Amino acid sequence: MITSENLSFLIIGLGSVGKRHLRNLDRSGIKNISVLRRHNIVPDDPDLPAFCIQTDLARALQNKCDAVIIASPTALHLEHALVAAEAGCHIFMEKPISHSLEGVDRLTKLVAQHSLIFQTAFQFRFHPVLRQIKELIEQGAIGNTVSAHVHWGEYLPAWHPWEDYRLGYSARKDLGGGVVATLCHPFDYLRWLLGEITSVSATIDKVSDLEIDVEDTAMITLRFETGAIGSVYLDYVEHPSQHRLEIVGQAGKIAWDNSEGIANVFSHQNKEPEKLAPPPGFERNTMFLDELSHFIDCIKTKRQPECGFADGLRALEIVHAVKQSSLQRREIIIALVKTYANLK
Repeated sequence: MITSENLSFLIIGLGSVGKRHLRNLDRSGIKNISVLRRHNIVPDDPDLPAFCIQTDLARALQNKCDAVIIASPTALHLEHALVAAEAGCHIFMEKPISHSLEGVDRLTKLVAQHSLIFQTAFQFRFHPVLRQIKELIEQGAIGNTVSAHVHWGEYLPAWHPWEDYRLGYSARKDLGGGVVATLCHPFDYLRWLLGEITSVSATIDKVSDLEIDVEDTAMITLRFETGAIGSVYLDYVEHPSQHRLEIVGQAGKIAWDNSEGIANVFSHQNKEPEKLAPPPGFERNTMFLDELSHFIDCIKTKRQPECGFADGLRALEIVHAVKQSSLQRREIIIALVKTYANLK
């Protein structure tokens, strides 16, 4: 019988999100934890739970390792995932699954060949209010969806104020950075809420004076399989930051603001909006803890995650299409692949 106590995890990458996953593994009852590092030095952080340091990935995977958390820079995701998949380890991968579509086919085959549990870490799927919004849309509370609009601006230098923003993966082309890939969450949660995205039109560029070599601003138009249209605005320059979503239906509207996590549901029949709020005690880390707990439960029960490999692949295809659209200055059609259901 698989229990939390006898599961072993390897975390690749001990940056901000890697440390978060380390703490959350410990809170989830996982005690057999290793971390892959370039050097055999324990970080000066008394808040971290106990873990074993590994400096060689192949050697680390030769030992008993049930699952790997990939929290390395984006450009290294695929390289690390391929080694883990070949070793037969279940994979929890930070988004996006790669910085390029090249080589993804090989990972697709390995995931299927070894029947791996593969979860893409789109934590907003575990936001309690977004989950309520999904239920309302499915129940027809605002009628057929007409449009959706996302505005997400972050001031990159303030994101991790304890480090030089110019050195982080988000700011560097060689590490797979750029605002479109780094803030790709809306591409996932919009298709989760509203259905498949079939085409994109985009303009992306480095507009600000930030010292980065990737795009810092993106304006994107989406078309959905349902006929609805959408827009996503992303940037690295807005301060204070804001992240909000509006969904317009034929019978009402839903407006969600991530800063408080609250949504207002408007309908043609009611003068006052219905408020949807997170439960008491909810905080940002709750989403990360819940998505990791879901992954652990999937390993125990041998069922596929809600946000699987196919979802990570589709988000990467959308990111790629956005960049191609801006480069070619035209709408890019994204083929619908019905076999995605087999990759869940």
